[in-house]
Amino acid sequence: MIAPLKHGVVISWSADDEAFIAEAPELPGCAADGETPQDALAQIQIVAREWIETARELGRPVPEPRGRLLFA
Repeated sequence: MIAPLKHGVVISWSADDEAFIAEAPELPGCAADGETPQDALAQIQIVAREWIETARELGRPVPEPRGRLLFA
């Protein structure tokens, strides 16, 4: 089983995209969408893991999860 994402996630509705958008603000540029909030959350889990994996492969720092978001 894959461990759940520990970084904070913000989910909001986008009228322009007609979808729910999930963003992981601690991981710059890391976002996903879905037809429901649950779909968006499932997708951000995948995208965030890929973001972290790619950052590590490139030798870039991966921010530690801060717990509560200060800017949500």
